[in-house]
Amino acid sequence: MTPTASGGVLALGIGPLRIEDVAAVAAGSVTVQVAEAARRRVRAGHEVARAYAAAGRPVYGLTTGLGAAADTPLDPADVTAFQARVLRGRGVGLGPALPRATVRAMMLVRAAGLAQGASGASEAPLHALVAALNAGLEPVVPAIGSIGAADLAPLAHLGLALTGEGTCLLDGRPVPAAAALAACGLAPLRPGLKDGHALVGGNALSVGAATLLLAETGRLLCWMEAAIALHFTAFRANPSVLDARALALRPAPGVEAVAARLRALLGPDGLAGPDGARRLQDPLSFRCGPQVLAAFGEAVALARAATEAELTGAGDNPAVLADADATGAIVSNGNFDLTHFVLRFEMLAQAMAQAATAAAWRCFKTMSPGFSDLPRFLTPLGGSRTGFATVQKTVAALEARIRHRALPVSLAPLPVADGVEDHAGMAPAVVDKAQASLADLRRLAAIELVVAAQALALRPSPHLGPALAAVLAFVRTRVPPLEDDRPIGPDLARLEEALATEDPG
Repeated sequence: MTPTASGGVLALGIGPLRIEDVAAVAAGSVTVQVAEAARRRVRAGHEVARAYAAAGRPVYGLTTGLGAAADTPLDPADVTAFQARVLRGRGVGLGPALPRATVRAMMLVRAAGLAQGASGASEAPLHALVAALNAGLEPVVPAIGSIGAADLAPLAHLGLALTGEGTCLLDGRPVPAAAALAACGLAPLRPGLKDGHALVGGNALSVGAATLLLAETGRLLCWMEAAIALHFTAFRANPSVLDARALALRPAPGVEAVAARLRALLGPDGLAGPDGARRLQDPLSFRCGPQVLAAFGEAVALARAATEAELTGAGDNPAVLADADATGAIVSNGNFDLTHFVLRFEMLAQAMAQAATAAAWRCFKTMSPGFSDLPRFLTPLGGSRTGFATVQKTVAALEARIRHRALPVSLAPLPVADGVEDHAGMAPAVVDKAQASLADLRRLAAIELVVAAQALALRPSPHLGPALAAVLAFVRTRVPPLEDDRPIGPDLARLEEALATEDPG
């Protein structure tokens, strides 16, 4: 499914949804259409739900209450009205509003889930989500309230806004939802049979936020490789750690590819000759840099695979199987559980902590004359100047934040719903801390690039191949060399912003 295949239009429901698709819709650069195949699936699933309801058969969230109230049958006259109460009763979110892009990603992911046809909902919620996306209408959704056993509270706030309750952003301004819908020419959603439960019955916040995080990781990995290569040259590290023959003896996932890219950045003459390596063996933050960065890349790949699985599947409970037999079937299940997904993102946060610690130590070693043979704190004017001394405090603060977020939040959640819901993965919190660590790691990458560039300015006649010369030029157009003391924070922030939007080379 390619968003640009037909003039920037994403056809929902005819193929697997990709991470890049979600990022494009979240950015507002792609419009969404519902494929006819998806409409047919949704209609077929809804007919099964209608038949079960008409027969009075017990179905969770259709003819019974939810959570601990699963043992409470609904009055047949109350089955439809109950769906609106599902949304109102779960609008319990607190805290700051989710970013606009995250809300749009959540909307698309839930629409994709509904397009699978396994929820039993009518077409109305699917079309309401797509219409709001295309109109640029984003509900205001509080960030706190989900434990990842379906993102009930965030999706309830989303669904309430589609019904005209709550608040939406319209042209960046908060507007009462009913007025916002009217301004966009959209009618409020009136939840019918199974519609309210279907809207809240997925992990669209967790998965949507994960797609936006993963859309950023590739660029950051490239910049971290560029920073290590530039730092190798500035430190005059021993390039033997990139030897393909040695790495093949222990082919850890991704390390040979990382080393090959680092060799390409250094060029065939990098660190060769009299201005080459200064030591037989360097500190481990340099010597094991390829292994640490490869582990980060492997964690990204695993998190990506877990996210793509969620984008492809349907996590509805109960699941409607329209083609199970002549009348269809509705099956209770635990497909909403995100343990696999959560473990991958916990691993990602831990991999980022490893990368952060190594980057921090490389910076510190380069600022130390005993390790780098350069002026202390990289100041060319002597000990009365601060140089990069207090940058170490910023580095330490960033590394501590990233390392703290590596601690798992997914273990031992409190049971809820009168003890019925006694397991949850805390997926939104896990993804949120990984996203925060990614932002801090990008800040560390900016610092490492500046530290390496400053060291190169102090090193006699450094040799740079064309690829690293381009990296250095990228840094220098935003951060001039440090002569006398000046506030370096604005320089680092300017470079960090560039790393978020531009690719190396």
